[in-house]
Formats: sequence, structure tokens, C-alpha cells
Amino acid sequence: MDNGLIPRRYAKALYKFAVEHKKTDIVYDEMKEVVKAFEQNPTLQKTLSNPYVSVEDKSALLKAAAGAKVENDYLGFVRLLLEMKREEFARLAALAYIDLYRQENKISQVKITTAARLPEEEMTKLRKMVSNAFEGRTLEFSDAVNEDLIGGFVVDVDDARMDASISNEIEQLRLNLITK
Repeated sequence: MDNGLIPRRYAKALYKFAVEHKKTDIVYDEMKEVVKAFEQNPTLQKTLSNPYVSVEDKSALLKAAAGAKVENDYLGFVRLLLEMKREEFARLAALAYIDLYRQENKISQVKITTAARLPEEEMTKLRKMVSNAFEGRTLEFSDAVNEDLIGGFVVDVDDARMDASISNEIEQLRLNLITK
């Protein structure tokens, strides 16, 4: 994901700092919390960009966004963003840090979408199948239900997609009929 030059620079600086302090995992978890906070509170971005909101309030918001217990590395990052008047890039910098951390640690995101909620044993089989296909990588799984698939499943691993859904097969059949 391209988050822009400024957020990437801040993310790289934070990552380097976290490596020196052996806190990359902790900062990674904090950054995931920050991204989640922005997703759950759409007005957070507008508040951080508002010049009438005090620096102290913006600092408190960014600290709260990272969760209950916040490490000094993240607090220093927040101070730097606020000093440089770059607080509007907090979300994008968090996303850039997450991307950088995942690249450095060979972590892939896997999203399994099914037409209906599957029993846990079936999801475990699907996860194992994906894990076997991506040996040597750490996988972070999430799942979703999309009834439009009709049946089957779709597995997204980073930018790759395996579509074994009924709706995809119907679409392929339609395209074959059109081209003949």
C-alpha cells in the first residue's frame, strides 16, 4: 500500500527507533490499535486536522488511540508528529509502519471470504491449506461472509486472490458463452 512519502518517512524513522530499543512488536500492536481507532472513529482524522484543537488534546487523542498501555517509543512518535505539525499523517504513518513491519517480518494478511459461516473445523482446514501454500511466511487470518458468492470461498493473500466461488464460476461460464 502506498501511503505517501511523508508518512513512510515517519514510519521508517519509528521502525528504526523501535529496532534499536527492541520494541518493534509492541509498536506494531500499537499501530494496529491506532488504525482500528481511526476506522471506528471517522471524525478522528478531522479532529487531528483541525487547527483550533489544542496540541494537548491532539496528543491525548493519539495516545488513547494506541490503547490503554502505551510505550515510550510511540509517545516519542506522537510528540514528533505534533512538533512538526504532521498530526494529520498519523493514520497513514501507522499504516506505513504496519506495512514495513510486515515486510521485514515476512507477514502476509489472509482474508477468507465464504458464502456462509463455516464450522470451525472447516475454517481450520482452509487455514491449513493456505499455510501450506505459503510456507516460510507468518500469516494473519481474518474471515468474512459474503452471500453473493452463492457457495465456495475466496482467499486473498496480500495482493493474490484464489476465487473458488460459485459466482466466479458462473461469471467465467458467461464470459465463455459471450466469446463463442
